[in-house]
Amino acid sequence: MVFAQPWWLLLLGVVAALVVAYVVLLRRRRRDVVRFTNLALLDKVAPSRPGWWRHVPAAGLIAALAVLTVALAGPMAEARVPRNRATVVLVIDVSLSMQATDVEPSRLAAAQAAAKAFADQLTPGINLGLVSFAGTAAVLVSPTADRDPVKRAVDGLKLSESTATGEAVFAALQSVETFSQAIAGAEEGPPPARIVLMSDGKQTVPGGVTPEEEPRGSFTAARRAHEIGIPVSTISFGTEYGSIEINKGERTPVAVDDASMQRIAELSGGQFFTAATEEELRQVYAELGEQIGYETRRVDVSRPWLAGGAMLLVVGIGAGLALGRRLP
Repeated sequence: MVFAQPWWLLLLGVVAALVVAYVVLLRRRRRDVVRFTNLALLDKVAPSRPGWWRHVPAAGLIAALAVLTVALAGPMAEARVPRNRATVVLVIDVSLSMQATDVEPSRLAAAQAAAKAFADQLTPGINLGLVSFAGTAAVLVSPTADRDPVKRAVDGLKLSESTATGEAVFAALQSVETFSQAIAGAEEGPPPARIVLMSDGKQTVPGGVTPEEEPRGSFTAARRAHEIGIPVSTISFGTEYGSIEINKGERTPVAVDDASMQRIAELSGGQFFTAATEEELRQVYAELGEQIGYETRRVDVSRPWLAGGAMLLVVGIGAGLALGRRLP
């Protein structure tokens, strides 16, 4: 815990002085009482007292002063608070491999259910957008705080051929940039942003043999994301034994490609996750939602100190009145 105005803590020296003064006063009273040797007169001068209870009023008031002094110093502590300014673009692969049923009921259906749950659990201050991609990428929903358009677009996802992962990341970056320019304040600047990419396969468009150097490839897009400070968190979704039927009676393997997704995350400064079931995908989205939706800040925690000081003040005054004394 730190203090916004720590110089108020100097008043604790005054509280300590009051404690010393109270102890000195008690000893002086005892010394004055012992001077009386006539027992009958001693009984009149120093009648029986309620033992340690007589110190409760003084202890309560002194403790109240100490606690209220700490409150004046503005105690602050780190706490998780919802983000009010942030942009997230959810990028979902809708290539034909997403019809594989190695994830029940299918990769696409499981991805749709998990994506809608992710949208619902994000904190209200997050602006969420949606990009889908197969052979090309499309911005289905620009970042918005309204979750309904995103969920409707997720329900309407349709499968198509090829996998243009790089184009999807570039489209998401453009969506973030356009939205940030529209809402950025003169003082605050653009809001923080992140891309969440979920895919099950390797990039096929463009189809060069050197993916690290493809101008519109996924690795180039990831480097661009890193340059402008927008990490891409990737989710490799599916299993190694997935397959789809393209021609009747002929099945084509569509194993998940963890290596490419991990490389995208590394190049962009994001995180890499794997999920082989809908439940695992939901857990990944839940973890991302916690990371994206909340941030750790120093917040004012003086209210409990004020409440505690007020309660101790009431105890001190109340005990003084109960013992028949005006002041401790």
